[in-house]
Amino acid sequence: MGTVEQPRSQLDDQVCFALYTAFRAVAALYRPLLDKLGLTYPQYLVMLVLWERSSCTIKELCTALQLDSGTLSPLLKRMEAHDLVRRRRSAGDERRVKVTLTAKGQALRNEARTVPDRLACALEIPSDELVSLREILHRVTASALDQTVGMEN
Repeated sequence: MGTVEQPRSQLDDQVCFALYTAFRAVAALYRPLLDKLGLTYPQYLVMLVLWERSSCTIKELCTALQLDSGTLSPLLKRMEAHDLVRRRRSAGDERRVKVTLTAKGQALRNEARTVPDRLACALEIPSDELVSLREILHRVTASALDQTVGMEN
């Protein structure tokens, strides 16, 4: 009977390290593209959600971006100061805050349309492989979140 190979503890063998370094490298590719738009990467993600939905509550943004309100609120405040979004409390429920795009925020969408294609070109990875990678990363995220919830119970 053969022996089971033990997981290696070297840095380059760690999935978490590969994910971390890949994120940092890809974020560095995004930076000059987003600098031209006046956006940080987290702000770009907020804009992507709002360009899809036009408006949503902070809670809906938190869910879509998998962020907590303590992280998202200061980000939205800065975006509001740059006239990209507007935050308004719901008249029916003061606890609910609706976030909408301003005209400037909506107009930025046209300038941002090329970002995904420019990033894909910079990566020099065939589109079918990028689609597969995205699907795998979605599964990794879902599995990790399921495990986290299981650990909390």
